[in-house]
Amino acid sequence: MVYVDSWEEFVERSVQLFRGDPNATRYVMKYRHCEGKLVLKVTDDRECLKFKTDQAQDAKKMEKLNNIFFALMTRGPDVDISEVSGKEQAEQQQAKKGRGRRQ
Repeated sequence: MVYVDSWEEFVERSVQLFRGDPNATRYVMKYRHCEGKLVLKVTDDRECLKFKTDQAQDAKKMEKLNNIFFALMTRGPDVDISEVSGKEQAEQQQAKKGRGRRQ
């Protein structure tokens, strides 16, 4: 198991790991409330990457990583992840609902 210190490196290596073997890659989140620690783990049973944090601000980063993995899992491993923006995109879609005339 390798604990990665840099968030950007963890995301980059996790995406590479998923693209290498999408059927065998797992993504696990573990939160320990008593310690206030969040551990993210990505593994394909050959390589295991972990990122540990106790910062509340990293929750937004985790949300973006979740969106990246959702896009990779639903659209395929060759999708361009630069277009995955996360919460802003969902808010725009919510704002579009209800506009227009009823018929």
